[in-house]
Amino acid sequence: MTMKFIGIDLGWRSQPSGLCCLEWIDGQLQLLDLDRKEAIADIFTWIDRSVQPDEPAIIAVDAPTLIPNPTGSRLPDKLSHKYFGKYHAGCYPANQNLPFADRTINFGLELESRGFAHAPTIEPQKLSRYQIEVFPHPAIVNLFNLERILKYKKGRLSDRRLELIKLQNYLLDILPSFSPPLRSLRLCGSFLLEIPTTGADLKATEDKLDSLVCAYVAAYWWYWGEERNLVLGDRTTGYIIIPQRI
Repeated sequence: MTMKFIGIDLGWRSQPSGLCCLEWIDGQLQLLDLDRKEAIADIFTWIDRSVQPDEPAIIAVDAPTLIPNPTGSRLPDKLSHKYFGKYHAGCYPANQNLPFADRTINFGLELESRGFAHAPTIEPQKLSRYQIEVFPHPAIVNLFNLERILKYKKGRLSDRRLELIKLQNYLLDILPSFSPPLRSLRLCGSFLLEIPTTGADLKATEDKLDSLVCAYVAAYWWYWGEERNLVLGDRTTGYIIIPQRI
């Protein structure tokens, strides 16, 4: 049985997007690809290359692909602040009038046209084609039992770099012991182990690591379903899948 897990740290406006592909092989997750693309067309070319037509996969997108509300905030946005505000892990509000809305909504619709159905509920370990919305900050907090988010997105470059090193070490050293286990990335010669010291390169690495988190959350949702995951919202309101605190 094989299943692929795609993580997409989607650029909400025109920024590049981090892309990750994991595959379930022989009882563990293998890293197949870690990339970054700018144009939406290039992202879909990468997806189509990574997942063949009718091949089972789940695509986890860090972006609001379902936005039913014209104004204000979605239910999952509000719930993220209710449950994760104390960790500084509430998400940005999404509504149809915000500049990014068309881009993120259309991204989800394009995935649906490829057969990736929204999966706010799932039968664990059933092979099919799914898409879900995820959010790395609360996922990282819960997976690694942290008291606050890792602040690698804002602040001084040197501080962001140290926080990104922490994230990479968690991914490298802890995920191999989880169920489902991620095969040790220290054995992957192509995996970037050196965290850059310049702003642009650091942002590129941040996008890739976020996409790896997204892909792992996809695998965790597929493997455990609601037994070990939280679902903030539903298909009607929009939803975010977050691993439960271990």
